Amino acid sequence: MAAFEYRQAQEIRDVFQRHGVSYLFIGKSGAILLGYPDTTQDADLFVKRSDANCEALLRALMELGFVFTESEAGEVKRGKDFIQLKNGPFDLDLVFAPDGIERFEDAWIRHVDVEGFPVCHIDDIIASKQAANRQRDRESLPRLKAFREYWIRTHVGR
Repeated sequence: MAAFEYRQAQEIRDVFQRHGVSYLFIGKSGAILLGYPDTTQDADLFVKRSDANCEALLRALMELGFVFTESEAGEVKRGKDFIQLKNGPFDLDLVFAPDGIERFEDAWIRHVDVEGFPVCHIDDIIASKQAANRQRDRESLPRLKAFREYWIRTHVGR
């Protein structure tokens, strides 16, 4: 399994933009796009759950090279809470209901644009990891919180 690369984020951004998909980078891949110095194995996307957006998402994913069974396509179309994709050019996690974030619209208002990448605000990334409460998230939270302090100092008010 290869590490998440900037090139993958570019591919996602460009194809999703063409298809009009509403989404945000979240999780460690989102933090990395904000400048967090770490690696991850996949891209994590918080996707708006709506019929039209899910249909556009499925078309965009197929254009990227992901392959779906009828059942898997149905999960994407209905916006299943969490879908882990390992059937394409890179690993991708689709999150329609992230822990710690109530609504996509609220996260969208707070999001940060990084070179055309729509990224969840660091506070939302941290809130999601805290709410998920997985061991690996608990281990990374102190580093994410330290990064948050740096990020706020260097980006707020610019």
